[in-house]
Amino acid sequence: MKRGEVMADDVDVDLQRLFSSLRRDWPRILIVALIVAAVAFLLLSLATPLYRAETRVLIESRESVYTRPQGAGADERAILDQQGVASQVQVITSTDILTEVARELDLASHSEFAGTQPSLLDRLLMSVGIKSGAETPPEQRLLSKFRENLTVYQVENSRVIVIEYSSSDPDLAARVPNAVADAYVASLKAAESQSNAAATRWLEPEIADLREKVKEAEAKVADFRAKSDLLIGQNNTVLATQQLAELSSELSRVRADRSATEARAEGVRVAIERGASLDTVPEVLASPLIQRLREREIDLRAQIADLSTTLLGNHPRIRALQSQLADLDAQIRAEARKVLDGLEAEAETARRRETELTSELNRLKAESARAGEQQVELRALEREATAQRELLESYLTRYREAAARGERDYLPVDARVFSRAIAPQEPYFPKILPLTFAAFAAGLLAMVIFTLLRELFSGRAMRPATSFVEADSGTVTVPDPAPAARAAAAPPAAEVPTASPVVVSPPRAEMAPTASKKLTKLGELDIEGAAEALISKGVSRAIFVSPEGDDAAATAVLVAREVADAGLRVILLDLTVSGAATTPMLESGSYPGITNLLSSEAQFAEVIHSDLYSNCQVIPIGTADPEKAMRAFDRLPIIMNSLSIAYDVVVVECGPAEAGVVQTLMDEDAQVLVSFLDPEEKSVVEAAKEIKDQGLGRPILVTPVGYLPPAAPPDRDAA
Repeated sequence: MKRGEVMADDVDVDLQRLFSSLRRDWPRILIVALIVAAVAFLLLSLATPLYRAETRVLIESRESVYTRPQGAGADERAILDQQGVASQVQVITSTDILTEVARELDLASHSEFAGTQPSLLDRLLMSVGIKSGAETPPEQRLLSKFRENLTVYQVENSRVIVIEYSSSDPDLAARVPNAVADAYVASLKAAESQSNAAATRWLEPEIADLREKVKEAEAKVADFRAKSDLLIGQNNTVLATQQLAELSSELSRVRADRSATEARAEGVRVAIERGASLDTVPEVLASPLIQRLREREIDLRAQIADLSTTLLGNHPRIRALQSQLADLDAQIRAEARKVLDGLEAEAETARRRETELTSELNRLKAESARAGEQQVELRALEREATAQRELLESYLTRYREAAARGERDYLPVDARVFSRAIAPQEPYFPKILPLTFAAFAAGLLAMVIFTLLRELFSGRAMRPATSFVEADSGTVTVPDPAPAARAAAAPPAAEVPTASPVVVSPPRAEMAPTASKKLTKLGELDIEGAAEALISKGVSRAIFVSPEGDDAAATAVLVAREVADAGLRVILLDLTVSGAATTPMLESGSYPGITNLLSSEAQFAEVIHSDLYSNCQVIPIGTADPEKAMRAFDRLPIIMNSLSIAYDVVVVECGPAEAGVVQTLMDEDAQVLVSFLDPEEKSVVEAAKEIKDQGLGRPILVTPVGYLPPAAPPDRDAA
């Protein structure tokens, strides 16, 4: 890279300068917002007020528990689900219902629907074919207007349907949703009535046919039963099957009796054959004759025992009693044999009865098997007859219920109107005050955005992030001066765009004119005029020459402060020998400055300081050895280029410098200004002529006459 060439990084947005445009243009922003609000207020005041009313319909089962069809449970009639309720919304907005409501309320004659009729011009255009729509009937145009003002929707997660209507007539706004709801309920009832009548008409022939079918089916069952000898006994079973069951029970009982008789006979036989006591055999003891013989035996034994106390054993009486006792025992055993014979006879009879029952049982088994085979076909016929009979009974029940509901006009529908619309007292549109405030806020926001975008796109709110200068000794970095300016300076004044007529803000207190002074024939500018000229021309470097010495150096300070107060980034470089330009701007004269920078004793961040009374930045003369600094004077143009990149305007106070020195500080956007106090001073005229002859352009003559000199810090005097 060649010596003196400048390279800049990406630019940043200067937020302070960007938002300062709002402070500068706030009157225009406020006026435009107020105009927007006023126009909105006027339009809303002239707008036709609209009223809105709503009617709510609840979808629910209206069937009473006392009138519910017989056999129908409470849960059998399913309530409509969410999709079903949404379908009812479409039913409410159907053409049939809206047409009926429009006809009932005579909406065609209402003023709101007067525009639905084509005008004379429209009819002429339609007749010649220029405008389409000649075939659209008036009813369709009326319904289109009707639907524009009608809103029907389902309340979320519920079975409630809201019917809203907006109109300029509050009474019409209430009557329309009520009429639509009534027409919807009436349509449901009409549909229910139509369905009920259709069901009745369908059931009548079906019932007649079923009666014949039931009669035929039952006749087939009776004929088959008679032909098959399948007589029905108790418990609705076939007679053969019932007899088989009874005979089987009887056979079981006979077998049990036979076994018991044989067991008793065997017991008696064993007792007799073994000569055991017959007192242990229950069947023998149960015989009345044996019981009497036992009683006689007991009586004889008692007599023998009684006589044995007085008579001996061979006594004839005792012997007679013992003989009778032996005969009595033989009679008892003879009677026991008779009991045994009776039991054996009873067992034989039981065996014969068992044989007979077994034979009869086998016969009935064969009969029952035959009946079972025929019952298969019989049951098929009975099932057919039963199905026909049950269907007939259900049809008869439904027919009677449908006929009864139709005659009594009791047809409940699954919807009811639980909230009817009333005439609204206040319009919902327009809400003049809220909408006016909203328009004001929107206008204010739009103007703020427009102002910020204009400032951003104009480039005035952009600043370089960092600048680098490559010299023989290396790379020099120029830091962003904004943080330092914000740290010690007051807020900047309103910005003055460079492409528009400049209006410079009034000078600060220290620059207020003490008295009005007339300008001389030299055509010089005052402080305000000079600042305005620099801003309007877009000057990046303002080179001040003061032929009269340090006393006129205050001009550069006043102009720099004036430009900084206009919102531009300004830095003042003091090249006077005594540092007279920056002395009243800093607290001390011992700050490092341009000599330190040229001598490489300090960096840019160390030599840039803030003005005590403005947003202007300052580079003082410094504290380094002037001779050492002058040896690096060739670096001064590079430093100037770096400052021009970082700042909008670089103000250089050169003192009574020659034109050659000034030429080293110039660039294509530079402007030379000559400061003077006395217009008759010869050195001022000569300096201006020398600059012009050197080809540095026509200088601007500036005088600080009429302004207070720059204020000095406390306890210090201005130069």
